[in-house]
Amino acid sequence: ATTEIYPLSLHDALPISKLDSDRAALVRPLAVATCDLDRLIIAGESPFPAPFPIGHECVAEVIDVGDDVRAVRPGKRVSVPFQISCGECPACLRGRTGNCQSERPMSTYGFGPAVHRWGGFLSDFVLVPFADHMLVSVPDGLASAAVASASDNISDAWRSVGPALASEPHAPVLVVGGAGAGSIGLYAAAIALALGSEAVTYADLDEGRLEIARSLGAHTLEVPWPERVGPFPITVDANATQEGITLALRSTAPDGICTSNTIYFGEQPRLPLLEMYVKIVTFKTGRVHARPIMPEVLELAEQGAFRPELITSRVVDFSDAAEALLAGDWTKLVLERS
Repeated sequence: ATTEIYPLSLHDALPISKLDSDRAALVRPLAVATCDLDRLIIAGESPFPAPFPIGHECVAEVIDVGDDVRAVRPGKRVSVPFQISCGECPACLRGRTGNCQSERPMSTYGFGPAVHRWGGFLSDFVLVPFADHMLVSVPDGLASAAVASASDNISDAWRSVGPALASEPHAPVLVVGGAGAGSIGLYAAAIALALGSEAVTYADLDEGRLEIARSLGAHTLEVPWPERVGPFPITVDANATQEGITLALRSTAPDGICTSNTIYFGEQPRLPLLEMYVKIVTFKTGRVHARPIMPEVLELAEQGAFRPELITSRVVDFSDAAEALLAGDWTKLVLERS
């Protein structure tokens, strides 16, 4: 069963056409990308019941700003983080913008418990309550469609490999990909290579994504997977299966780090805790704190070392959004306003 995609314009359900504070901005989405989670939402396989407005990755144009806004002006092209955060509370000041203490927990665009307040990016206009903090300028040389996912999936991929590679430069990386639509694992592989990993191995069940990984310069691991490979100082679980997380954890080297950026709905995976304990493995999971990472990934793309457009499956016009979303034949779909 599929859920109803509703609404693609918010005029009937969530009319937003003006500012509600001096700190806010009104933006007009120009390019909206699918998140890997969107495929599950559309298929009715997420815990978020329809109807609600979707879309939580975008590049937008600033239309209007409040009197106290200084960082952006109308006409500016910006990346809009999917999480609402104030930039001033203790959590935000420590870079933990996914848990802003000024807002309801998990306040996001496009899904979650507060979606009917904030709406989604597949809209004519979107309200950004803390414009100076939230909005990130997009460099002029970058196409909107190429970096629409900086709001979430690209930043999520960066946190899987960026900090670990900063601690251990040039380290080899294993990425086990394929969760949902499967873009995050591919972004992680591409970013690891852009950051100087000496070798990236990418495992997946899907031949199309394996081919993309090979085109990026990664080695690939096809099924049937062995019990372990490597060992790798840095591993990523972006697969969302028992087999995938087991491969990632058992392939993590002693004192290595494994980051899981996938969501496990329903039955939770079994972890090889004894092996992890013996090897002193660090395991990280949880939602990404997207806002502090966004400038990092935009700079990496501006330098040309990271080319996110190579992972994009299709770019279609806003007017064709419903048909393209329901087709489901995408790893990364971008909906662009003509």
